[in-house]
Amino acid sequence: MRIAVGSDHRGFAVKCKILELLRELGQEVFDDGVFDNQSADYPDVAQIVALRVSKQEVDRGILICGTGIGMSITANKFSGVRAAPCHDDLTAELSRRHIDLNVLCLSADMLGERLINRMIEIWLKTEFEGGRHARRIEKITRIEHRAGN
Repeated sequence: MRIAVGSDHRGFAVKCKILELLRELGQEVFDDGVFDNQSADYPDVAQIVALRVSKQEVDRGILICGTGIGMSITANKFSGVRAAPCHDDLTAELSRRHIDLNVLCLSADMLGERLINRMIEIWLKTEFEGGRHARRIEKITRIEHRAGN
């Protein structure tokens, strides 16, 4: 799987560990910044990763900031992107199973390394259920297109 990963300065250290984990898991990863812990604005990085997902240059994205919320708001401005912050095993699993989440947003400040690693592994292996959930995703896509995204 091709995965773009990005963070702001608060998520930089976590991003580096996530890149390492993804490589260990055999994923093809793209480091879309930031490249140090100097102050950076999360929308700048979120748009790079979200655009890659929107254009289907990558299969999924992972974004990290202080809470994961700002990254998700920015990423969801792009067509075809379904981004949300997850905070435990269940939200990571259901985000894939029910929403076909393609951009996982994580908090660098509120989640520990072991939990983040477990959530990523769950998020990578969980398949989208389809069925009634696919109908709902189709509705989201129609709303997105009517909104001009």
